[in-house]
Amino acid sequence: QVQLVESGGGLVQPGGSLTLSCVASRSIFRLATMGWYRQAPGKQRELVAILTSSGSTNYVNSVKGRFTISRDNAKNTMYLQMNNLKPEDTADYYCNAQLGQQNSWGPGTQVTVSS
Repeated sequence: QVQLVESGGGLVQPGGSLTLSCVASRSIFRLATMGWYRQAPGKQRELVAILTSSGSTNYVNSVKGRFTISRDNAKNTMYLQMNNLKPEDTADYYCNAQLGQQNSWGPGTQVTVSS
């Protein structure tokens, strides 16, 4: 079983930057597909960024060029660097790991983009 914990959320002005972190309870990043999801009130949860075990990345169109997903295998930590934040980015952000038939989620961290 893998436990995931997100951190780094907070209040940011439009155009600002924020980095989210996701720490895994054991070394899985060489085997697992990792992702960042977000969910705003009244909206469905959506995938915003994905990082495969081979290092490939992909992003939802609305964040391409602004967000970067990465990992530090030695620290069992995944990151989401968010630049040029917009009010529409406001949501709860969740870390996800897919390892075989196991699908693990963190408890989430809040991101609010507002003046």
